[in-house]
Amino acid sequence: MEAQNQEVAALVQKIAGLHAAISKLPSLSPSAEVDLLFTDLVMSCVPASPVDVAKLGPEAQRMREELIRLCSTAEGQLEAHYSDMLAAFDNPLDHLGRFPYYSNYVNLSKLEYELLVRYVPNIAPSRVAFVGSGPLPFSSVVLAAHHLPDALFDNYDRCGAANERAKKLFRADEDLGARMAFHTADVASLKEELGAYDVVFLAALVGMAAEEKAEVIAHLGAHMADGAALVVRSARLPDIRRGGFDVRAVYHPDDEVINSVIVARKADPRHGGGRQNGLADAGGAVPVVSPPCECCKMEAGGAFQKAEEFAAKELSF
Repeated sequence: MEAQNQEVAALVQKIAGLHAAISKLPSLSPSAEVDLLFTDLVMSCVPASPVDVAKLGPEAQRMREELIRLCSTAEGQLEAHYSDMLAAFDNPLDHLGRFPYYSNYVNLSKLEYELLVRYVPNIAPSRVAFVGSGPLPFSSVVLAAHHLPDALFDNYDRCGAANERAKKLFRADEDLGARMAFHTADVASLKEELGAYDVVFLAALVGMAAEEKAEVIAHLGAHMADGAALVVRSARLPDIRRGGFDVRAVYHPDDEVINSVIVARKADPRHGGGRQNGLADAGGAVPVVSPPCECCKMEAGGAFQKAEEFAAKELSF
C-alpha cells in the first residue's frame, strides 16, 4: 500500500509540474514547446495507474479541471492550424493524411461503426448527427465516405469559425459536400432537431467535465427519437443509463491512444424499454468489447481520466 501511495504521489506531482508549465505558455498554438509538454502529459497519463480521481484533494481536482480545458483549447488550435493548411490544396480531402494523427480517426470511426451495426441490430442510418465536429470533421468524413455512404450528416459545433473552416474542406468533393451540413449551435439548444436522427455521435470534448457531459446526455435522452442510437466517446455508464438509454456495448482501449466508446440506444417503450433483441437491459451486464484498462476505465476514474483522455487521440501531439 505504501508503494502504491508513493506512486500516486509521484504521478500527481509530475502532472502538477506539467500543468504549471503549460499554464505559463504564451500560446497553445502548435510549436515545439507546446508539442513537447503535451506529449509528456499524454505519456504520463496513458499507462495504467492506481490514481482514483474521486479521492484527489480539492487542489488536485481544480488542477485536473484546468488541464482538461487547456487540452481542449490546444486541440482546437491544433485542428484549426491543420484545417487552414489542408484548405490551401485544390482538393483538401486528398491530403487528410498530412494530419499526423489522422489514422487514429480512421481507426476510431471504423470501430464505432462496427460496434454500432453489431450491437444495434437492424439499424440503417439515413440521417446522422455529429455533435462537436470542430474545424477538422475527420470522423464524419470517414463515416460518410467509408461506412455510411447513403447517410446525410448534420455536424454541430458551437464555434462558427470552426464550421467555416470545416466547410472549406468539402468544396472539391460534390458527393460528400452534398451530404455534409454544418450548424453553429450549442447542443443544449437542439430539441425538435434531435428527433430526426437515426444516430447521434457525441465527441469526447462535448461537456469536458463529467458533470457537463452528463447534462448533455440527459438532454439527448429527452429529445432523441425512441430507438435511435447514441455513440459516445469518453463518458460514464451511469450517466448514459440515467439519460434514458439502454447501454449496448462498451469499448475500453488497452493498446491504442483513442477514446473509450459506449454504444447505446434510446429506450423505446413500444419494444419493452430496456430489453431488445436479447441484449442487456438498462441495468444489466453489457458486452465489454476489449479488456478494460485502469487508465481509461470510466467507472473507476484512472489516471486523471487521462485528463478526460485528453481527447486522447487528438492531443497526442
